[in-house]
Amino acid sequence: MVTMAILSAKHLAFKIPNGKRFVRCNSLGADYSETAIIERISGKRIVAPRTKAAVKSKPNLLIDIQAKMQQVSSPGFERWAKIFNLKEMAKTVIYLQENNLTNLGELEKTCDAASQKFNDFGNQIKAAEQRMKDISELQRHIGTYSKTREVYVQYRKLTGRKREKFYEQHRSEITACQAAKRYFDSLGLKKLPSIQSLKQEYAKLEAENKKRYPEYKQTREKMIELLTAKNNVERILGVTEKEKYCDRQQGAR
Repeated sequence: MVTMAILSAKHLAFKIPNGKRFVRCNSLGADYSETAIIERISGKRIVAPRTKAAVKSKPNLLIDIQAKMQQVSSPGFERWAKIFNLKEMAKTVIYLQENNLTNLGELEKTCDAASQKFNDFGNQIKAAEQRMKDISELQRHIGTYSKTREVYVQYRKLTGRKREKFYEQHRSEITACQAAKRYFDSLGLKKLPSIQSLKQEYAKLEAENKKRYPEYKQTREKMIELLTAKNNVERILGVTEKEKYCDRQQGAR
C-alpha cells in the first residue's frame, strides 16, 4: 500500500511499501505536480501512457518495395516506371524472395561475391590461354632452332671471306636461328624443354579450360541476375549514389 503524506503546505509526497523515504510528486515531472494530479483526476488533463520503444527491425527490401509501390506518385517510382514495368518489378520481388535477399546490404555483398567469382574464373581462363599461347610460340621457335641449328653451327666455325659467303647463301636459316636464340634468352632458358612435354602441358591447360567454361558461363549468368536485381531495387527505391556511399560508410564502421 502506497503511503501518501503532505510534507508541507506546498508539496505532496508518497512512499512505496518498504520505502525508506518519501518522494515528492513534483520531482517526477510536470504531469505529477499537485495541480496536475488534480486536473488528471477531474479529467481536465489527459496524459497518454508511455510505451516501450519499438525494437528496430532489420530493413526488409520487400517491405520497402511494397511501400514504394503504394506511393506511385513518388519521384523514385516515376523515374523507374519510365524505363521498366510492373512485370519487371514483380520478377525482381520473386527473385529476392527465392534467393532470400531481403536486405540491401546482403544483396550488395552477394553481388560483390558473384562478381569476384566471375572475375576469378575469367583470370584463370585468361592465364591458361596466355600460357597456351606462350607454349605455341615456344614450340615454333624450338622447331625453327632444330631445323637451322646445324647451319648456324657451320657458320660459326667459318671466318673471313668464307664466312661472309656462307652467310649470303644461308641468310634466312642463320637469322632465323639467331632470332630463336634471342627468344630463348629472353625467357631465361638454360635448357630447352622437349616438344613432348610442351604438348602435354598444352593439352592439360586446354582440358582445364574446357572444364571451367560451363561454370564460368553459369557464374556470369548468376552475376548478371544479381546485378540486374540490385539495379532494379535501387531504381525502385530511388537510391542515389550519395545514399549508397553513406550506406557503405555506415557498414564499414
